[in-house]
Amino acid sequence: MDFAPSPLARQLRERLQAFMDRYLLPYNAAWHASVQAGDYPPPFLQDLKALAREEGLWNLFLPTLQGDEPGTRLSNLDYAPLAETMGRLPWAAEVFNCHAPDTGNIELLHRFATPAQRMAWLTPLLEGRMRSAFAMSEPDVASSDPTNLQTTVRREGDDLVLSGRKWFITGAAHPHCRLLIVLCRNADADGADSHHRHSMVLVPADAPGVQIVRNISVLHHHAPEGHCEILLQCVRVPADHLLGDWGTGFAMAQARLGPGRVHHCMRTIGQCELALSLATERALERTAFGKPLAEQANVQEWIAESRIEIDQARLLVWHAAWLLDQGDTADVRQVRAQVAAIKVVAARLQQRVVDRAMQIFGAMGLSPDTPLAAFWTWGRALRLMDGPDEVHLRTVARHELALARAGLGDSAAYFTTPEQLRAQPYLRA
Repeated sequence: MDFAPSPLARQLRERLQAFMDRYLLPYNAAWHASVQAGDYPPPFLQDLKALAREEGLWNLFLPTLQGDEPGTRLSNLDYAPLAETMGRLPWAAEVFNCHAPDTGNIELLHRFATPAQRMAWLTPLLEGRMRSAFAMSEPDVASSDPTNLQTTVRREGDDLVLSGRKWFITGAAHPHCRLLIVLCRNADADGADSHHRHSMVLVPADAPGVQIVRNISVLHHHAPEGHCEILLQCVRVPADHLLGDWGTGFAMAQARLGPGRVHHCMRTIGQCELALSLATERALERTAFGKPLAEQANVQEWIAESRIEIDQARLLVWHAAWLLDQGDTADVRQVRAQVAAIKVVAARLQQRVVDRAMQIFGAMGLSPDTPLAAFWTWGRALRLMDGPDEVHLRTVARHELALARAGLGDSAAYFTTPEQLRAQPYLRA
């Protein structure tokens, strides 16, 4: 396997970094000031998005774009370093139309939408004219097991009627959010197995009965685009708003996860790289107890450990991206285990690397003067978002145990029991 980025990917990464340096970083302070003033999205964001599209830095994440769809057709492996570059500036991805949860929703619509649904929802998303949200998690059940979900959808004549409550729905508070993709339990699901009881429904954000109850802060971090609690009170939509087939919601949700996790993990690695860069510069500039921090043994260990762990995580994520690019030739179980593994590794990596950087910065690392406190908050949240670590570790362990069962006894030759030793001819002599 070759993890080297293609010539196109290398060129795009250079152009992406140059674009961010020239156009985005000078606006970083203005972005934060605008959000704090309640002016969201900032008025200059649309101009930056238009410029990015003109520069050919648009929809970089989707390998299967059709000829008439705007964007750049990169493999998952080629897109991975670009996601890392964007991750250094948390609001950058939206400029290039590569932001979550829209990337995952675009992938869902690209794979399963009818022509009418594509025209209504996919085209505006690909063109960056609207935002969307993916409504799965619920407050009253353990959503780490999606088969528990209780929000219901029932057929009623030519309509679908939804009732339930969702929360931590990213993007739902964005002023341009026009679509909720809602994962529901079928009201007529009695008798179906647990993985065929759910369906996905395309719900206009302004449909009667849709109520955004609140934007939930995450560890005191208030996201302007929202992590919302949403109440669905007998929301009625036409039957043609069903995405895919009745009862296939769980399978579609699983299909959405792979590339999206690569994107999240690479953005996380980008934040870790920035945290390490900030920490090393701080260590060179600050003096304590008569010598620079960079000469303190424990600080050197922190820097070395962070570098090693970042490089390890990056290679693991690249391998997952490479496996996804193999398509039908890849072992589905291996892909699932690898994608679960990177989710665990990336979230833990971010906490460790950013925590060390905060220690090197001291009190300043706790303040909003650097991005470190926000990065640490996001890293801790990632250990729960998109499924807690324990669920992903369970997936990895099940894969390893399945391999062991298939080859049970293969390692017996490595044992040296007393019976085996007595059986050796030279011992009997």
